[in-house]
Amino acid sequence: MPAPLGIRIVETHRLAADSGWVVFSTGKKQSPFFVIGEGWPSFWSERATVAASPIHLCFTAPSREAVDRFQEAGLAHGARDNGAPGIRRPPFYCAFLIDLDGNNVEAGCYVRG
Repeated sequence: MPAPLGIRIVETHRLAADSGWVVFSTGKKQSPFFVIGEGWPSFWSERATVAASPIHLCFTAPSREAVDRFQEAGLAHGARDNGAPGIRRPPFYCAFLIDLDGNNVEAGCYVRG
């Protein structure tokens, strides 16, 4: 299945058997990106813990169909539903998932009348 939001893994860095990083982006030149790490990131202090402070992350989707596919793909990979696709704050169409670390991940787009 193609990436619903146009975001895909563009780099994988394995640091050890139990740690590494995956970089996600559209792959276009100078596009925004985000990194998800496995294991203990080198910049964490001893007080840091996984999912101690969940975040809300929202991605821009190109269409309603992409929002729907985002929700389907997330559920298929173990995320929990936190709001089915629909209009919220018209004209914003979005969906929400709780990822495996307890973060609220959203995808949405503005739709016309």
